[in-house]
Amino acid sequence: MKAMIFAAGLGTRFKPWTEHHPKALALVNGKSLLQRNIEYLQQYGITDVVVNVHHFPDQIIEAVEVNKGWGSNILISDERDAVLETGGGLLKARPLLEDDEPFVTINVDILTNLNLHQLLAYHQQHKPLVSFGVTNRKTARNFLFNANDQLCGWRNLTTGEEKGPVLTYTADEKSQLVAKAYSCVVVFEQRFFSLVKQTGKFSLTEPYLDLAATHTILGYDHSGDVLVDVGKPESVAVAEAYFD
Repeated sequence: MKAMIFAAGLGTRFKPWTEHHPKALALVNGKSLLQRNIEYLQQYGITDVVVNVHHFPDQIIEAVEVNKGWGSNILISDERDAVLETGGGLLKARPLLEDDEPFVTINVDILTNLNLHQLLAYHQQHKPLVSFGVTNRKTARNFLFNANDQLCGWRNLTTGEEKGPVLTYTADEKSQLVAKAYSCVVVFEQRFFSLVKQTGKFSLTEPYLDLAATHTILGYDHSGDVLVDVGKPESVAVAEAYFD
């Protein structure tokens, strides 16, 4: 099985580090976020990993080469010409990810102890187009799920804005939905690529919400697991409390 680590972001919330370095190389207890996620995937036997780069790409490429991929086979998807966000980045990496099996993606600034074997078993059991981790942690922007854990939409809890199939729901139907936070650990079927209509720069949220009306996209609830979004410098201390 192959995986992709999204590492191309500008890391604007992670300044001043990202004024001179990519966020992927920020250290948590002496190990970079990139190394930690490569080693996380290794725990589950995944050693063929695509890493996309844009912001200070040469630093990431050098780190991979100097450390011999930390024991994994690392392929670089070069986005130095234009950052494409998660959706566009995934499509650009398609030639590197195509295989006979599903593949996994994770954001480089997410550290978690989610049991990937359990997420993969869930995906294998239910056979959706996409399965991704979700939790009940507090966040302003949530995905909405029905009683069968099927994606039905998206909601900004601050503004009330909604997107996706939920826009066609009655007030009663909406009241039955459960809001959960996206964990950025995802299992995709290969056919996802051929179904995406977006091009260029776009977030994966867009095809998720487009395809949720006609395809099964499931949220795997792993509330209770450790998950730290190392999106800001102050998040490093939080992550260091959980990850040695």
